[in-house]
Amino acid sequence: MDMRQDRGGRRRNIREENRRAYLRENHGEYIYGNTVRKFELQEEWEEAPAKKQHPVVRKNREKARHMSAGYVMFLAAALCATAFILVNYIQLQSELTTLMKIVADKESDLNSLKLSNDEDYNRIMSGIDLEEIKRVAIGELGMTYAQEGQIVEYENEEGDYMRRVTGSGK
Repeated sequence: MDMRQDRGGRRRNIREENRRAYLRENHGEYIYGNTVRKFELQEEWEEAPAKKQHPVVRKNREKARHMSAGYVMFLAAALCATAFILVNYIQLQSELTTLMKIVADKESDLNSLKLSNDEDYNRIMSGIDLEEIKRVAIGELGMTYAQEGQIVEYENEEGDYMRRVTGSGK
């Protein structure tokens, strides 16, 4: 039994040593209690040795820090071109908006003119008495209905109106 107790005690000691080593390596000092102490991480950072850079990496970083005059001129030209394009785009958008407002106003005027025209047409048509016109034409002016041989039909293939020229001179 002594050996068993010794083995169990040894196992516990090894586990405790491993736990303490793990805490020291990975987490620094183990903190007891409910408050956390502030560590001076800046000192560790400053104490860490600086890594030596590869010469190619150093040269590339130096090149990246300095811009050549040609590259600066290219960037300035690109900036000017972009600004010019954006200003023109904004002006075109403004002009388009203005034109759309003008078109909307013209459409509104057209609709009001159509409405007014339709009202005038209906007023004129309601004021015409076709029976009175027929009575005056037949009774007072002596007009008669056309007979069978008096109606002549023409075909107009060229336009929307036609002229008839007669040889009678009337």
